[in-house]
Amino acid sequence: MFSVKKLVGSLALGIGLFAVATASMADSMMPGKGVTVRPIEGTNLEEKFQHQIIYKALMELGYEVAEPQEVEYQTIHLALGTGDGDFTAVHWDPLHKAFFEESGGDAKMTKVGSYIEGALQGYLVDSASYAAGVQNLGDLKDPEVAKRFDADGNGTADLAGCVPGWGCERVIEHHLTEFELRDTVTHNQGAYNAIIAETVAREQNGEPIIYYTWTPFWVSGVLVPGDNVEWISVPYSSLPDGREADTMFKGKNLGFEVNALRVVANNDFLSANPAAHAVFEMAKLDINDVSAQNNKMRDGEDSIDDIARHVDEWIAANQDTFNSWVEAGLAAAK
Repeated sequence: MFSVKKLVGSLALGIGLFAVATASMADSMMPGKGVTVRPIEGTNLEEKFQHQIIYKALMELGYEVAEPQEVEYQTIHLALGTGDGDFTAVHWDPLHKAFFEESGGDAKMTKVGSYIEGALQGYLVDSASYAAGVQNLGDLKDPEVAKRFDADGNGTADLAGCVPGWGCERVIEHHLTEFELRDTVTHNQGAYNAIIAETVAREQNGEPIIYYTWTPFWVSGVLVPGDNVEWISVPYSSLPDGREADTMFKGKNLGFEVNALRVVANNDFLSANPAAHAVFEMAKLDINDVSAQNNKMRDGEDSIDDIARHVDEWIAANQDTFNSWVEAGLAAAK
């Protein structure tokens, strides 16, 4: 005999099972649900852009992203090695190799993917000095040549250099000793933006300059290689700790290897979060896009809101690429 009571009970059971299945499906579409990711950034505001793009992809997967720690590069690696943070997107490979190894290496962390490729570092001089024959760092061993770049009147060349703790200072300090430049070159270190601003001002006043920089960064949009400045060579390849590597780029020995900026993440985090691991592996960001965004910051669009807008604009312009990262994360979580 037809029973309304049984029908209602069956419907209720079906609805309950459907709700459970729907919730399970929703959770599978949000593999990061309930997980807070602890990123670590460097102290350069210009590096937020590349990090926030990855944060957006993680949030699409349901992860909550904590307020980033902001520390120097060596400390970034120490924190990742001890589990005090989960990942960074600013590991320069191979420049930061020593930081990686000193912080536990492969046993504690993993270099994942190759996020930004083709990052250069090296020394540059103003185009007039280059045309006059200063085309090699070793030329500054001559006191008369070095004096051309003396900005403070002490008789030595003033090299706008690298912030202590960034890794590049190890290479520069090694070069000064290796190429016998200690008596003729002063390595000016400190807040890089302040030091390079003085360097830009001197160039604009027609004064000789010599400086260290890297790409991607806004400096090469103002002091433009091939226009008002030129990359110079070093006498020969020589790196700290006897490390051997190719430091040539387009016929010049820049003294630094061409780097890739990679994600480094704590191994325990990666093991527990295959979706995040897949995003890190897939993520690719064109170095020219980073330089263009850095130039916007240099032109005054440098607030947190500005950077967030730049991130949204990049995602909108590269939606298919961004979606492929998220899809890889979803697939890895199944």
